[in-house]
Amino acid sequence: MNHTKRIATLAIGAALLAAACTGSASTASSQVPANPSGEPLSGTVTIDGSSTVFLITAAVAEEFENSNQGAVKVPVAFSGTGGGFKKFCIGETDINDASRPIKKDDEGEGLACTANGIEYVELQIAIDGLSVVVNPANDWATCLTVAELKAIYGPDSPEKLLWSDVRAGFPAEQVNRFMPGADSGTFDYFTEAINGETDASTTFATQNEDDNPLVTGVAGDTYGIGYFGYAYYVQNKDKIRAIGVDGGSGCVEPSEATINDNSYAPLSRPLFIYPDVGKAQERPELAAFVDFYLANAQQLAADPDVGYVAVPDDTLEAEKDEWTAALQ
Repeated sequence: MNHTKRIATLAIGAALLAAACTGSASTASSQVPANPSGEPLSGTVTIDGSSTVFLITAAVAEEFENSNQGAVKVPVAFSGTGGGFKKFCIGETDINDASRPIKKDDEGEGLACTANGIEYVELQIAIDGLSVVVNPANDWATCLTVAELKAIYGPDSPEKLLWSDVRAGFPAEQVNRFMPGADSGTFDYFTEAINGETDASTTFATQNEDDNPLVTGVAGDTYGIGYFGYAYYVQNKDKIRAIGVDGGSGCVEPSEATINDNSYAPLSRPLFIYPDVGKAQERPELAAFVDFYLANAQQLAADPDVGYVAVPDDTLEAEKDEWTAALQ
């Protein structure tokens, strides 16, 4: 089963998503994770967090399970970046997927981790372009400026907003907005980049921490608009259409090239995992999983069924060095 079909199936109605599946991705490393003691690996590595990062983490988890014949289970869930950090910082999970950096000590998440003795390391595993999408029947909005996106999603945007209010010449039909929930790192990033302040957003939108219902909403609504990670757009190109964003230098559509060179501004962003260092120092299966993740992140990120942009070689090597140093 390919990653696209597998992930779409797992995402329907699941609270905790197991990444186990038969079959393997041809792009992944054949390296078998090792236990320094020489004993076979076993146990469970629990992961939660970003629904955006979920796609690549689920693919890595599948390959890791296959590589050790299922002796280590890696269930992956997505309660949003913020929701995941709440669990991670009280020790409920081993790794948090994040589509934004952790909020530092004076902002809550870092403070909670510190208070509970959770030592973490931030590792960038891919690059994403937060994609603005519309229904394929929308033949008027091919590109929107940051100001127009703020008119749609900003905190002062009215409940009854017409497309013609966004730009003269657009149809006088109501804009039906879809967006991630407030626990989502995607929500945090978009509101800061577009609206100028994290969490400053319209309340007149359909929200969900799971990006799949957002895809479904836009795909079924001629006047709908939504935003989420590039991977979800790539996997649903037959249902939705990405539009260009004018960040001040002209219209640019999301693609691997424009995301990687940051010309897709201001919506290109790094993606992270946050492993619990203390646990990894004591549990070889967790350390081995992170090693495996870093060894395969570039290949799996570039897999068309996953839909991210791989980090540059120098960035990846720096992350590997940081992880190795953290375990000392």
